[in-house]
Amino acid sequence: PRGVPDMDTDRVWLCFYRLLQLFSTCAAFSLVASLGTGMGAVSHWSMFIWCFCFVITLITFIVQLGEYQPSLPFSGKSFLFTSACLAAVSCLSASIMYAITYIQFLPHGHFRDQATAATTFSCIACVLYALEGAFLWLLFLGETTFYFATIHGLFKLLETLVACIIFSFISNTSLYLHQPALEWCVAVYSICFTLGAVAMLLKLIKSENRLHTFFPRFLLGQTVLSVLLYASALVLWPLYQFNGQFGGQPQRSSDASCSDELPSTLCIWDQKLTVAILTAINLLIYVADMAYWIHFVFLRH
Repeated sequence: PRGVPDMDTDRVWLCFYRLLQLFSTCAAFSLVASLGTGMGAVSHWSMFIWCFCFVITLITFIVQLGEYQPSLPFSGKSFLFTSACLAAVSCLSASIMYAITYIQFLPHGHFRDQATAATTFSCIACVLYALEGAFLWLLFLGETTFYFATIHGLFKLLETLVACIIFSFISNTSLYLHQPALEWCVAVYSICFTLGAVAMLLKLIKSENRLHTFFPRFLLGQTVLSVLLYASALVLWPLYQFNGQFGGQPQRSSDASCSDELPSTLCIWDQKLTVAILTAINLLIYVADMAYWIHFVFLRH
């Protein structure tokens, strides 16, 4: 048949991408792991990202190579695109955070070269995952069963991607462990990320066909709850990070890690500000998502 050679070519390209992804993530993880003890929270978080991406890619590679996909209970196309996008953003955040919070403090020599090589492999992995995501998007865009070609699918993907970037910054526990209100903000990010992952999983395994009218209402409730939780985080995080009355630092110059005498790096105050900005961005995405589901549930039916 005419479509068979094209499908075989697409499968070859996907296998080629994944082999390179496996090599890049494994190389990044191995290089950092071999540096030994003394690694901070960012290093451990980066290693977790590379290890997690390696495992997911390996499982996906085995499933596709063995042609087990028809027997799986979820939509393989949506899962492949989701995992590629999440892996791309995760590797990008790991590359940036590891480079600006760890490599800068290493003296010139073997250890710094090794850490730089790990960051390079992480960047390569990010590019490979992004290329796979773009390839899959073009391949499946015209299909109505492709979840992330829909508006609510894009919203869920954006919410998850921004949350992953937030996690890369709050892996530095010194940003929040001193205040219960800030720990609540971290709990908010985790809860909303988990709820979003459950919603996407239900969609990928096509459970909405069994839940019928309940599934849209579940998504609306999940989105409304996320909006309320993120709104509390948007208030509490800047209040306790930048207001002097609550133990915060209102000015960047008051943070010793932002001194010009230190090596160029993203200081603690800048990390706090970045999390605040990302919180506001994700709240706006959740609000737009909520408006969509309110229209879908109450106005369309």
